[in-house]
Amino acid sequence: MSYLCLGPMSAGKTLLLTCLQKPDSVNFTSHSVPSVGTNLYTIKIPPIVIDEKDVNQKIPPPGKRKELVQVREVGGCLAPIWRDYLCNPVEKLIYVVDTSNLCQISAAGVLLYSMLAEPRLQKTKFLLVLSKMDLAYRQMRNEALLMLQMEKFQKQIPQHITIIQFSAITKEGIDEVYDWLAMN
Repeated sequence: MSYLCLGPMSAGKTLLLTCLQKPDSVNFTSHSVPSVGTNLYTIKIPPIVIDEKDVNQKIPPPGKRKELVQVREVGGCLAPIWRDYLCNPVEKLIYVVDTSNLCQISAAGVLLYSMLAEPRLQKTKFLLVLSKMDLAYRQMRNEALLMLQMEKFQKQIPQHITIIQFSAITKEGIDEVYDWLAMN
């Protein structure tokens, strides 16, 4: 099974995956070069820290949580040919949208809708990452979801889409992304 990371150019895919791979390597001075082609990232999932005070914490049974995953990033310039990367069944797909760039969201939505309509992705688990939250004001998250028409689409599609706000700089959402990647 494979994991893919897709999204339009400059959405934050490389920074997201770099941050997941080496969280301490990304800070406010970090930047990345647009990916031309594909990159393969091996991500080690950190173990769950058990908080004895939290009685509601759910701990997955042994063997239900992955410790290592490989994610193929498809560069934004290759987004129009994303179907070429569906040779193997895709178990999980990370779709990254830059929330600080409202002009890009409609184009990002068209690409996302085409993926959701793809027959080979009907059983794929989707993660919609609203990236660059450190640059966006909080209302932009709601505007982005409204522009993507997520509430409407979640009622009409067979796939379940998990939505996570993420910032590689502040590490907001990093634990949620790790949890999503680790669960079977």
